[in-house]
Amino acid sequence: MLAAMLAGCGRAEAPAAAPAASSVRADGPSVVTLPADSPQLKQIRVETVQLADMPSGELVAPARVVPNPNRISRLLPNVQGRVTRVMAQLGDRVEQGQPLVELDSPDADAAIAGFLQAQAAERQAQATLTKAQADLSRANDLYEHKAIAEKEVIGARNDLTQATEGLESARALREQARRKLELLGLTPRSVRQFVFVRAPISGKIIEINVAPGEYRSAVSFHSDTTAPLMTIADLNTVWVSADVPEPALRLVRVGEPVSISFISLPGETFTGTVSRIGDVLDPQTRTFKVHVELPNPQGRLHPEMFGSLQFLGPRQPTPVVPATAVVHEYGHTLVFLERGPGQFERRQVSTGVQVGAMVAVAHGVEGGDRVVTDGAVLLKGL
Repeated sequence: MLAAMLAGCGRAEAPAAAPAASSVRADGPSVVTLPADSPQLKQIRVETVQLADMPSGELVAPARVVPNPNRISRLLPNVQGRVTRVMAQLGDRVEQGQPLVELDSPDADAAIAGFLQAQAAERQAQATLTKAQADLSRANDLYEHKAIAEKEVIGARNDLTQATEGLESARALREQARRKLELLGLTPRSVRQFVFVRAPISGKIIEINVAPGEYRSAVSFHSDTTAPLMTIADLNTVWVSADVPEPALRLVRVGEPVSISFISLPGETFTGTVSRIGDVLDPQTRTFKVHVELPNPQGRLHPEMFGSLQFLGPRQPTPVVPATAVVHEYGHTLVFLERGPGQFERRQVSTGVQVGAMVAVAHGVEGGDRVVTDGAVLLKGL
């Protein structure tokens, strides 16, 4: 019976002599050991940690599309008058120089009258000059024949000088009056003419604040009548603006590339560069305004569209591992380093930016280390 009991005890202890896998402490770190004949070992793949130029950080910030402020024009009347026609609607595409608002303005009549008066003054000055030239010629002839005194010749010369200066002044006034007609788009042929306010740039009308029958003034800058008639934006390029928190500003530099996605265009990613960083910190939100300029030739990006900007910090050589090498356990991020045949060390790491299938590791591994890239989940459960 004693022999039978000993035999039974021997059979009970046999499995403990050859474990399939074990987790033991070796020099402090947790090490998972797999026997050479373990089926799990055949599912483990190990690769060497490489160094790659990776961004030093990542920031994703909410953003929205705004018109390029360098390509916005607010249409203002250049004369006072009553609006007789509004020749475009909200959302219309307009071309530079296209008439948009028609005004019946007394300033137009005044400008035409001023030009006609300047023309008449020029003709009078020309006649005065012609007479002064003739008077001087006659005075010189009489003086040569001793028929008049020298002072009369000097007087004639002074009259000619004054007439010449008078003609130059009259011509300048006429040119000024002509230039005013040109700016208003008028001709001196008729008195009753309408003034057209034209588009200063090509683009889309994004705001209209005018209706027929209103009286608008270009003189009183303290009146609501000087509000823009329309706002035109060239949307061939737009800005994408984001609020970047103060601590993350180190990741953003002018000229650096960014990735942009929009809620209304799922699955699409746009690439741009930072064109401007605001100089003033918002004291309420503790953020800086960051602007990215994007081409928009097809007009798919509309003002006030929402999206997000992904900023990646400056690149530097950094250890990288495949994303499959990284596992999470009890709130920690781990990889498994190969310590020897069948021996794998749990190593806590600090990960950074993921680019494609590769993840940057800021702390925990170095270039040349060998880590488990396939089968790390199996080791995690041991």
